[in-house]
Amino acid sequence: MTPEVMKMLAVGLAVGLGMLGPALALGLIGYSALQGIARNPEARGPILTNMILIGAFAEAIGIYVLIVGIILALVV
Repeated sequence: MTPEVMKMLAVGLAVGLGMLGPALALGLIGYSALQGIARNPEARGPILTNMILIGAFAEAIGIYVLIVGIILALVV
């Protein structure tokens, strides 16, 4: 394998594993929010507000991983 192929393989693995965390976080956030709403429907507003806020933070980590992957692919 050429060094370029090795570099792209490493970038792909890094981004793939880096996106695993935010994906699992978003799944757990949605699951927990639905459970909370099912148990206490009156608390729907605060639960959804917190879910959206935490979901945005989790997606921000995914965007950071994507940017790092692009930088690694183009610069290193």
